[in-house]
Amino acid sequence: MVIQPSEILKIAAPLILAWWFHRREGALRAMDFVIAFVLLALPVALIMKQPDLGTSLLVLAAGLSVIFFAGLPWKLVVPPVVLAVVGITWLIWNEPWLCVDGQSWYLLNDYQRTRVCTLLDPMRDPLGRGFHIIQGMIAIGSGGVWGKGFMAGTQTHLEFIPERTTDFIFAAYSEEFGLLGNLALIVGFLLLVWRGLAIAAKSQTLFGRLMACAVAMIFFTYAFVNMGMVSGILPVVGVPLPFISYGGTAMVTLGLALGVLMSVARSQRQSLAEPKHTL
Repeated sequence: MVIQPSEILKIAAPLILAWWFHRREGALRAMDFVIAFVLLALPVALIMKQPDLGTSLLVLAAGLSVIFFAGLPWKLVVPPVVLAVVGITWLIWNEPWLCVDGQSWYLLNDYQRTRVCTLLDPMRDPLGRGFHIIQGMIAIGSGGVWGKGFMAGTQTHLEFIPERTTDFIFAAYSEEFGLLGNLALIVGFLLLVWRGLAIAAKSQTLFGRLMACAVAMIFFTYAFVNMGMVSGILPVVGVPLPFISYGGTAMVTLGLALGVLMSVARSQRQSLAEPKHTL
């Protein structure tokens, strides 16, 4: 039995942050947000040290969603977003010399640099580093509108797609069920996220609102990153597709997140059902 402890942090980190902001409700100061960032940075840094960039980004996304919905001022949100857009644009523009063999990126390991460079130009090494992305895109495109049918995907069953039951299951799904199947799957995830945000909006407590928002963002981030990396718009990282990919610890974590969401919804119904006492 293989257990990935860092998966538990995808729920534990939002829980800690939600508890912190619930404790400071009504008396939030700038220092409270600084402490929240420190509480989040510690587990993210430890996971990146392993190194596991994919899991660290998911934990970071879940924690940042709690901090944002707790009332983080927009003046602190806009500058990092603008900086990220400028950085991505600069990276794409300077890809020819940044991705030269032997070029060192001081903030990233060699394998992480390879993933980014492969994303920018998968044809640089089509039979090596770019093989995964190219085969995934071929599988998605070959499915067409209607798909090839269940268990009839050639790219999948001839083993051109790596990790076809876990990280790259979206490519296998797209080949067999086509564009219509993809649209149905995306609509399903959007409804799940929308329902989570609706539960958060109706929650009677700050803790419930923050946890429901965090869970909704966890589902969104999982699905977006997995579909994006298989489609060639994001670097390849080890992120499963929620409730579709085969997996142990990730499935348990996602089930736990869904249970948290249902618990928040149940507490709402109980509070509404309680009789209102008037003088």
